[in-house]
Amino acid sequence: MRVLVTGGSGLVGFGIRAAVASDPHEDEEWIFLSSADGDLMDMKQCEAIFAQHKPTHVIHLAARVGGLFDNMSHNLDFLRQNMIMNMNILECCRLYKIKKCVSCLSTCVFPAETTYPIDETMLHNGPPHSSNFGYSHAKRMVDVFNRAYHEQHGCHFTSVIPTNIYGPHDNFNIDAGHVIPGLIHKVYKAKENGESLVCWGTGSPLRQFIFSEDLGRLMVWTLRSYPETEPIILSVQTFADDHHALLLSVGEEDEVSIRDVIHLIAEAAEFTGEIIFDKTKADGQFKKTASNAKLRKYLPDFKFTPIDEGISRSVKWFFDNYQTARK
Repeated sequence: MRVLVTGGSGLVGFGIRAAVASDPHEDEEWIFLSSADGDLMDMKQCEAIFAQHKPTHVIHLAARVGGLFDNMSHNLDFLRQNMIMNMNILECCRLYKIKKCVSCLSTCVFPAETTYPIDETMLHNGPPHSSNFGYSHAKRMVDVFNRAYHEQHGCHFTSVIPTNIYGPHDNFNIDAGHVIPGLIHKVYKAKENGESLVCWGTGSPLRQFIFSEDLGRLMVWTLRSYPETEPIILSVQTFADDHHALLLSVGEEDEVSIRDVIHLIAEAAEFTGEIIFDKTKADGQFKKTASNAKLRKYLPDFKFTPIDEGISRSVKWFFDNYQTARK
């Protein structure tokens, strides 16, 4: 098996590297691409990459990504760039007879108005949240393409839907990054400058977070073992799979408020200054509780990294690598 990983120099790419290193298979060769290897929005460059590396399997991670306020300001860019990139990669997978392609989506693809917990069957039940509709629609269409390629050409393309990802090697840009890395960078600056920590919004929204190395292990499992074309949600959970736990195992017990995340980061960074919530800024969607019942049917004993441990490791990595970290 010769695996090509697009976006391999990013957060999830490094998580997959760690997973492969901890569970190597002699019959596998892994190739991790970065943006320096070619422009995936250019079909000719995509074809050249496939012709050069001759993969048998693909994990598609490359994407235009950003935080809430970046999405709100650039919905067209997120829609257009991700649509072109995804179409190019999937068509190359067909042309070069790739045995399996796993793409990475996001829980933002689900309808803004829905019942909770959300599961894989609800993906197309209504429009996504208006704050990031461009990115959401582009990612949602990957599932449509996967089913269409399977129906028309027999391709084995599938996708995973992780909850909010965080960890070492993330993009810690305060304006364009996701919530945890952006907050880690803010805490670093506030501590260095002896200033108050100003956080946008009320801190009340709830999120499920998955550590990048946990996601890496699950992505590798998906490529090696997950048999379906239909997507699978990769979400945290801690309870055993009995009747009482099923009422709780959807992940609600692992939902964390942004306010709690901020305090966990401050504690890990030993930041003792004032924390201010700027309530004039938007909160975004209040919650996106995702069910991992499907995942638990396949992997009932998978152990997730507790969020306090994951945040502590992420803070330490950023502080230790501040000069070279993406920011």
